[in-house]
Amino acid sequence: MKNVYISTLRPLSRRHLLRGTGILLGLPLLEAMQPAFARAAAPAPPRRFLGICNNLGLLPEKFFPDATQTGRGYALSPYLEHLKDYRDEFTVLSGVWHPDVDGGHPADNCFLTAAPHPGSGGFRNTISLDQFIAERLGHLTRFPSLTLGVNVQQGARSLSWTGGGVLIPCEEKPSQVFKKLFLRGSDEEIKEQMRRLALGRSIMDSIAEQTRGLQKGIGTRDKERLDQYLTGVRDLEKRLAMAAEWETKPKPAVKEKPPLDPADPREYMDKVRLLYDMARLAFETDSTRAITLLLDSVNSPAIQVAGQAVSDGYHNLSHHGKTPAKLAQLERIDREHMKLLHQLFGDLKARKEDGESLLDRTMILYGSNLGNANTHVTTNLPVLFAGGGFKHGQHLGFDRERNYPLPNLFVNVLQRFGLEADHFATSTGTLRGLEVA
Repeated sequence: MKNVYISTLRPLSRRHLLRGTGILLGLPLLEAMQPAFARAAAPAPPRRFLGICNNLGLLPEKFFPDATQTGRGYALSPYLEHLKDYRDEFTVLSGVWHPDVDGGHPADNCFLTAAPHPGSGGFRNTISLDQFIAERLGHLTRFPSLTLGVNVQQGARSLSWTGGGVLIPCEEKPSQVFKKLFLRGSDEEIKEQMRRLALGRSIMDSIAEQTRGLQKGIGTRDKERLDQYLTGVRDLEKRLAMAAEWETKPKPAVKEKPPLDPADPREYMDKVRLLYDMARLAFETDSTRAITLLLDSVNSPAIQVAGQAVSDGYHNLSHHGKTPAKLAQLERIDREHMKLLHQLFGDLKARKEDGESLLDRTMILYGSNLGNANTHVTTNLPVLFAGGGFKHGQHLGFDRERNYPLPNLFVNVLQRFGLEADHFATSTGTLRGLEVA
């Protein structure tokens, strides 16, 4: 009989380690933090996150359920009626906000960061939820994350921000996303890509070395700026190294054909649908586990809904001033958003992975940085949270005057990924009332 060694060492508590070092962020589960017999257990199923922000929101009176009907068994609102087939797959939130995230439209950049006062001078963003996940789990997939957008004002808006507060640009063309995910280049193209990656890493090393010498003899503000810059350099170095490792591995094969890109910004809804498809394909092939999608409605013209153009620009309609004609057109747009979300839920529900639906393994956050675009308020945000293996089918209604922190939900997301996280941004804990199934 073979000798069996059983460790008598007491497992190291992740919570104890975090508090002992004064850190209240997240760490992946390490072997030293597990009991000896648990180390041979089967790996946890993959979890995924899709964060969607429509930066003009939804008509509150059509979206929110009655404030008196909370918990399960609530009456669906007019907009939520479009999702009734999946009412047990999502939770609707009311009375939530990002504390101190004000400033109207600039708040969309903080939808997944919750960094306060985005409209103030000298504002510096913080890391977004998807990038927090990507930094810890991104090595498990070809792409640590995907940052997508529709009609985005490039260079000014994104949902994804690095630890140094640097904006990650949105990819808007579904064809380019498809190519990135599934189309393999020729041997010569791969060699050239490897050469570019190596050159990029060399340049990053050189820049980092040169800028270290600047840290002596400069003021506090310049040191902060230099630290932000160097953090961005280190983030890019890591991304280049991971990209080089994956470059020689074959990409997954899919039956779908490359999509055709809508050429006109008015084809807004077609773009949304196609990028939902790209997100689903990315998750289905486990190409990434963190995706963001910014629906830049502020930057959209008079869009087409069900093949018919509305008569006014999306942004102008949001400032409806309770004009019946504008409200009617805006409602048509909002309902189309709900129909596309219904299709996304259905597509994910239909795909199976190890006996579970892809929806059960994918956490979808759908919402807005504006509670009411007509008045630019950033309180009482419209939010849906779907999938991910939680107990859904409920309305979690919080105080609509004194709002509850939405970043609490972000802590639930991180913990569902298996990350030890007690805190994210302005959270005060986990979201009250949300439980794992």
